[in-house]
Amino acid sequence: MAVPKRRKSRARRDTRRATHKISASVFNTCSNCNAPKEPHRICPACGWYKNRYALDVVEVEV
Repeated sequence: MAVPKRRKSRARRDTRRATHKISASVFNTCSNCNAPKEPHRICPACGWYKNRYALDVVEVEV
């Protein structure tokens, strides 16, 4: 198995890890009801997607 001859510096290590950040989720507004929704997904509030109804939404009482 290969073993490194020299230790990697902190700068090289941190440069590699610079792309490992966690980003916040992106939300758009629904064109039908203005509720927040993820892009390219059916609106969970009204069931609207790409200018048509794609899903019948049923409200559940808790």
